[in-house]
Amino acid sequence: MIKALFFDIDGTLVSFRTHSVPKPTVEALAEARRRGVRIFISTGRPKPLINNLDPIESLIDGYITVNGAICTVGSETVSRNPIDPKDVEVILHAADRMDVPSLIVGEDRAIVHNHKPIVDRIFGGMLAITGIDRTTTTDQMLEAPIYQMTPFFDTDQEAEVARLLRHSESTRWCEYFSDVISADADKGRGMEIIAGHVGIALDECMAFGDGGNDISILKKAGTGVAMGNAGDEVKAAADYVTEHIDNEGVAKALRHFGVIA
Repeated sequence: MIKALFFDIDGTLVSFRTHSVPKPTVEALAEARRRGVRIFISTGRPKPLINNLDPIESLIDGYITVNGAICTVGSETVSRNPIDPKDVEVILHAADRMDVPSLIVGEDRAIVHNHKPIVDRIFGGMLAITGIDRTTTTDQMLEAPIYQMTPFFDTDQEAEVARLLRHSESTRWCEYFSDVISADADKGRGMEIIAGHVGIALDECMAFGDGGNDISILKKAGTGVAMGNAGDEVKAAADYVTEHIDNEGVAKALRHFGVIA
């Protein structure tokens, strides 16, 4: 019996085409919630940059954010895993040397280091992200723990820098950038922490995703569902592949497994 649902945001709950949660998804999640199923978000976004879940916000029980580095249930933070400060330095130095921008994510804000036009084109255009702090400096950010770095490395640059990291790992769900988090954090571990906190077994959890950073949670959940718009590697990690996000993928999977009628 499925007791908890875990959803990635971009490309899973929120359409890249409309930048909104499709109406059939909203209706399906509302029905699941009425049936007593808990609903959790599992995203690479930090909380300050989650700006597209208004239609379902009242249904959400908790969040796995920054790819598992910060996990919350209700108003309680149940897990924090910051990046090793030495690894933060490695990424910043590499970003400067390669002349690429990088998002720096703290617990309550995110800034852009070495801003370039591609940041606005991808974050502001493709992902419709708002809420990036434009006033806090890099030095000010580094006074507090850093939970995620999002450098605009290509795959070769990512591989080069990944070899230099001591206690961090890089994952990629977008061709334009990678996300670097603590090696002690990923979405799968985040689900394990939240499930344990609320007293739900992993085999009672269903997870949905479409990107490379979703593989850990799809493998660890009792039922892992890849969206039809997911890549082949993500689909291979899932137990079931549903339809495209814009073709009622979430709702159809929930019906398939009997979570909703």
